[in-house]
Amino acid sequence: METLKKNPSVRRKSKLARTFQKVCSLRTTSTKVSSNNGIGICMLKSHNPNFDDEDDDDGDSVFDLKSTSSSRSGELKTRERRRAVFEAVVAKIFASTTSIKAAYAELQMAQRPYDNAAIQAADTAVVEELRALSELKRSFLRKELNISPQVAIMLAEIQEQQSLMRTYEITIKKLESESAEKQSRIDSVKTSLEEVSAVNKSIEKKLTASGSVSPLDNVVFSNLNLSSFVQILGFTLRSVRSFVKLMVKEMESASWDLDAAASAAIRNASTVFARPSHRCFAFESFVCCKMLESFESPDFSLPNEKPSRERFFNLRSVDPVQYLTRNPGSSFARFVLHKYLSVVHAKMECSFFGNLNQRKLVNSGGFPDSGFFATFCEMAKRIWLLHCLAFCISENVTVFQIKKGCRFSQVYMESVKSGDESLFSSDDNADIRVGFTVVPGFKIGDNVIQSQVYLSPVTGFPPPGTS
Repeated sequence: METLKKNPSVRRKSKLARTFQKVCSLRTTSTKVSSNNGIGICMLKSHNPNFDDEDDDDGDSVFDLKSTSSSRSGELKTRERRRAVFEAVVAKIFASTTSIKAAYAELQMAQRPYDNAAIQAADTAVVEELRALSELKRSFLRKELNISPQVAIMLAEIQEQQSLMRTYEITIKKLESESAEKQSRIDSVKTSLEEVSAVNKSIEKKLTASGSVSPLDNVVFSNLNLSSFVQILGFTLRSVRSFVKLMVKEMESASWDLDAAASAAIRNASTVFARPSHRCFAFESFVCCKMLESFESPDFSLPNEKPSRERFFNLRSVDPVQYLTRNPGSSFARFVLHKYLSVVHAKMECSFFGNLNQRKLVNSGGFPDSGFFATFCEMAKRIWLLHCLAFCISENVTVFQIKKGCRFSQVYMESVKSGDESLFSSDDNADIRVGFTVVPGFKIGDNVIQSQVYLSPVTGFPPPGTS
């Protein structure tokens, strides 16, 4: 049996058919795109079913990136715009608040003294600002704001600064008004004080002339104690200070150098005075030292004299000048003449009065008829009676002074000026010491009466001690 063989022509024909079928298939799946030049372009679609989708997805991704970038830029601008608007709104709120404060300050200022026109203007300003704030709130909530942020912020800052200036001006006017009112009160109080002082001096003169205010009249010898001596000592020191004031007044009239005179009075040029008015303590120290010299002696440096109750009673209620005129040879007269020549130096008297007539009269046993001498006699009388009283309490009387440079001790000392210890507290290197003794201390029996001292910041002084 012969084997059947395929015809080669048939095989070629079937191959040609398959090729033709593929070409037809390509033509049926092609797309013709016309161009501007009339040439048709055949774009073949892929047989891959996912090819078209992949192309579409890539195109959409590019578009999405471009749209996302533009949307983000728009959102950023919107946010910046919104933030600028918020800042402008806040600035307008603060500016309006400051304007309300200024208007309220004007309203308060117009209350006293009462100014109806100013009150009405301030009230209108407050109402206008509140209305502006209300309108701003309404526009903000309804999102109807139509403002330029930069311009609005600038205008708000100008408004706020102007309101602050108004507030400062009102505050200045208020302070000036209060200052003027306080100054008026001060002047009124000064006038009242001068009137009261004049009335008090008049009453004091009348009572002193009648002898009804002197503590010397209250001394009872049957019940003498240290408190009686302390009371009379204070009464005596008032007369000492009155004489010192008169003496300083005469020095100023004679154009004395008070600093040099004060240093000479206490024999210490290095003493530091906290205030110029404290120089009077130096002169008081000088007068007390001279007047209380020999105080611890029963005869007070006058021979054949002893303190007694009779001597105290004879002098306590009389005018000293009148007593001297009636009793020129008395022990008190000799005491006054001796102390006057000791306290009032010849150069001092010549400088004060231009001559030595009073001194000549005193040396001859007479008594000048002058206010200066009368003030001195009143001081001498009180010291004389203080001496009598001290020896009536105890026979052991001692006068002591504090040495310069001693540390302050509350047992034996008291400061003549309250708070002197704090006057130099700012100087860390200074040590508060005794500058000089103003009023000596007393020891009557076993009782000690403090010395009055002036404190000064000094260093390098010897250890504390008394003399």
